[in-house]
Amino acid sequence: MSPTAATEKFDRQALINLDAIRGNVRHFRKVVEPARVMAVVKADAYGHGALQVARAALEAGAVWLGVAHISEALALRGAGIDAPLLAWLHTPDTDFSAAIRAGVDIGVSGWELEHVAAAAQEQERPARIHLKIDTGLGRNGCPEAEWEGLIARAQEFQEGGLLRVVGVFSHLAVADEPHRPETDEQIDRFRAAVAVAEDAGLDLEVRHLANTPGALTRPDAHFDMVRIGLGLYGLSPFENQRPEDLKLTPAMTLRTKVANCKKVPGNQGVSYGLHYRTEEPTTLVLVPMGYADGVPRNASGAQVAIGGRKHDVVGRIAMDQFVVDLKSAEAAFPPGEEVILFGPGEDVPDAADWAAASGTINYEIVTRVSGRVPRAYLGLSEEPAAPGSPATATPVPHEDAAPSAAVP
Repeated sequence: MSPTAATEKFDRQALINLDAIRGNVRHFRKVVEPARVMAVVKADAYGHGALQVARAALEAGAVWLGVAHISEALALRGAGIDAPLLAWLHTPDTDFSAAIRAGVDIGVSGWELEHVAAAAQEQERPARIHLKIDTGLGRNGCPEAEWEGLIARAQEFQEGGLLRVVGVFSHLAVADEPHRPETDEQIDRFRAAVAVAEDAGLDLEVRHLANTPGALTRPDAHFDMVRIGLGLYGLSPFENQRPEDLKLTPAMTLRTKVANCKKVPGNQGVSYGLHYRTEEPTTLVLVPMGYADGVPRNASGAQVAIGGRKHDVVGRIAMDQFVVDLKSAEAAFPPGEEVILFGPGEDVPDAADWAAASGTINYEIVTRVSGRVPRAYLGLSEEPAAPGSPATATPVPHEDAAPSAAVP
C-alpha cells in the first residue's frame, strides 16, 4: 500500500513522524561531530519506510545512507536518491553490476572481491568498495589472519583500474552493554586493521565502526563516520534507558481503532484456549490487529492506550485481533475510539514495553509491523521530480566537503 500523509480516517496505521527522524539525526550530528552520520535505512527503514526516512535524514544532515542488500540500494536510486549509499550483505547471485552502474558502494568481506572485480570489468567502470574486518562479532567481515591478503588482492584490482578501496569498516557486538570489555578489544582491533590498510598504501575516504550505542557511549569509536540505525528511529539500544533519557523521539506510532466493545460476566473466557478468564463482570474491547500485522503473538502482559490510559491485553493474540480488559463493568469505548499500541508520549506504551512483554527487542517490534498496516506520514517533504532508474542512474561523487575526523 502506498504511503500517504496522515489523516484521521484509518483502520490500522503506522504513523511515522518524519520531523522526529530529522530531530534525531540533528541530535546525533551534535553528539558525534566532526564525524559524519550514516542513516541506516535497511529493512524498509526498520519498518518506517526507506524512501521517506532517507529523504528526511538527508535533509537533516546525514551524509550517507546504509542498507544491507543491493536490492534495497537500487530501489532508493530508482526513486531519485543520489546520496552516498553503502550495501554490505551479499550472496554469489547478488547483482554487483547493477550496483556499480548505480554508483552504490559495496561492502566486501572477502569472497565478494572477485565477483565485484568481474562486474566492474563487465561494466567498464571501477567499483567503490569498503573492506570489512571482523573485529570480534563473528558474522561478516574478513578474519584478522586473512586481512593482509585481502588488502593485497584489493590493491591488485585497484591498480588494474577495476575498483577503488574507499573505506574500512567493522561492527560492534556488545556496545549496547557499555560495561563489556569486548568493545575495547574491538576498537583496538579496528585501529590495527586501519593501520595495516593505510600502511599498505590505501587512501581511505571513510573509516566507520560505531552503531547507535557506540555513537552514544564511545567517542573513541566515532572515527570518520557513525552508522545510526535504531537511534535514527528514536529508540533506545540500552535496557535501562528510555528514548527521552537519550534526547531521542520515537518516530512510529502504531495505532488502530476499537472494533467492538461489550460487557461480559465474571469467568468469561477470552480468545483461543480460554487461558484468560475475567475475574468479575467487566468490559472487553476488541482491537482489530494481530500477528498478521506484526503484533507479537506471545506478548503476555502487554498494554495499549485508550482514552489516555493504559489497559491490559488479555488472552491469546490472534492473527487479526486481540482483546483488552478494561477491568470495569462501568467503562466503555465506542467503536472507532483510537487505540495506540505504542508510540511517544506519556501514558502510552512504547516499543520497548511490547518487546519486554514478548521477550524480544524494540528493533524487532518496529521492524516486524507488516505490509498490511498502511504507513502514513507527518512532515512529508515535497516529492522530487522525475526519479531515475536504478539500471541507468549515474554514479555520484561520494567525497563530501566535511573534514575527516582523526583516528581516535
